[in-house]
Amino acid sequence: MTHNNGPVILIDDDADDHSVTVEILKEIGVRNPILTFTRCEDAYQYLTSNGNEPPFLIISDINLPKLNGIELKKMIDENPSLRKKSIPFVYYSTSGNKNLVDKAYENNIQGFFLKESSLEKIRASLAKVFDYWGQSLRPG
Repeated sequence: MTHNNGPVILIDDDADDHSVTVEILKEIGVRNPILTFTRCEDAYQYLTSNGNEPPFLIISDINLPKLNGIELKKMIDENPSLRKKSIPFVYYSTSGNKNLVDKAYENNIQGFFLKESSLEKIRASLAKVFDYWGQSLRPG
């Protein structure tokens, strides 16, 4: 489905959300490896120690303990090596209040999606995200 073979990075502190999201990604035809993290710190460590191939996409919850999704995005943008990889970064969160959305977009994210209440809506939302990024050209 995608032109980039890099992994999908999924960051969420809820194990049930990991399971549901990973299963849906497989259902919609995502063939990329899917790496799950419960903490932004661990995802950042992976990103900074993982050679040259950029991830296909980062999907992060925004409200996470310690280092949150907004702070992680700032750290990625402040790291010249990671910024150069142009990794698409989208938030996938249960919270979509205006202030949070505004704050997220101040950090040059590529999308903010609400965790939907039904599997069909989750499937449709994620399919759109992956279809878009699968067709989008990137530097490198």
